[in-house]
Amino acid sequence: MRRGTSIKLAGLSVAVWALALCVTPTSRSRTEALPQRLDDHTFWTLVSEFSEPGGTFRSDNLVSNELAFEQVIPTLQTQVAPMSAYLGVGPDQNFTYIAAFKPRIAFIIDIRRQNMLLHLMYKALIEHSATRMEFLARLFSRPPNVDLPANASADELLAAFEGVEPEAIAFERTRQEIRRCLTEDHGFVLSNADLGSIDYVFRAFYSAGPDIRYSSGRGNGWQPFPSYKDLMTEHDLQGVQRSYMASEDLYGALRDMEQRNLIVPIVGDFGGPKALRSVGRYLDMHHATVSVFYTSNVEQYLFTRDLWLRFYANVGAMPIDAHSTFIRAFFLNQGRVFRFDPGTQQAPVGPRSEQLLNPIQVLLGAFNDGRINNYYDVIELSR
Repeated sequence: MRRGTSIKLAGLSVAVWALALCVTPTSRSRTEALPQRLDDHTFWTLVSEFSEPGGTFRSDNLVSNELAFEQVIPTLQTQVAPMSAYLGVGPDQNFTYIAAFKPRIAFIIDIRRQNMLLHLMYKALIEHSATRMEFLARLFSRPPNVDLPANASADELLAAFEGVEPEAIAFERTRQEIRRCLTEDHGFVLSNADLGSIDYVFRAFYSAGPDIRYSSGRGNGWQPFPSYKDLMTEHDLQGVQRSYMASEDLYGALRDMEQRNLIVPIVGDFGGPKALRSVGRYLDMHHATVSVFYTSNVEQYLFTRDLWLRFYANVGAMPIDAHSTFIRAFFLNQGRVFRFDPGTQQAPVGPRSEQLLNPIQVLLGAFNDGRINNYYDVIELSR
């Protein structure tokens, strides 16, 4: 980057940071603490009023392409406890973090309206499924080929659906069940286009089953991305499986939050004027702080324009403390370096990424000082 451009951006970042300090919600009066549950009307009010107009992305992104997202969980469970609010982006990798951290409330903010609808589909499926096996049978419209005990591993659980053909009758029954749950039981106001988008997402899981991948649907063509099964059976650096499919206890913690309407999906751009600001004001008014903010690699795209300046200003207006932490996914060589099994030298199982941690106050301090000028400055602050 040219020196003149760097100085200009640094100056602009300071100006935006100063603006953020002027509007920080910590200066507002607070009301009651976070509720133990949200009623349906309040939940839908947050979804609809906090959301921005939907944007687009190059892929449907129905499942993650990050295999390493479990690796930071043990560290965060020690360093950031008890959890207040969780913020995240993207599909169901958020569920693994939510089940592990058990925050008081979670907001999933994504530029795609389809992602919000994907999470509503998950909400209906999880609420109607008392066990992991019931959930997967509904998600894939497939009956498991074996009965398993409640303490079955994620590997055993997903293996029970391998090679099983989907059932059209089961698909249609669950599709109608999802619609009734969302529009009748909860009373959410969904347009025909919204319902059609949910059908589209649900059909993708019906068609691909446990082999569904990031590149399924409107994706980037064939890539060696991990499958849903790969993601659910991954483990941390100590060999412990931590996905929300790893145990009934973890799935139960997730289901409890869904049943209490405490996982709130929002349509919003990280650099937009409304979504993150609204979440920040809500948290501050309810005596809550952002404990964890999972950004995946969204910041990489924000740096292609000036949206990163607006994003960090938005974060600066949120209630945080010394423990508040970013989780980032960093794809080495832009995802073109792949991880092989050293024993078998088998084909790659997915893009090589690393999950990085960064205290939010450290990032904002660097932003305030004009030391953030590009995406790799942000990566350098992460560990």
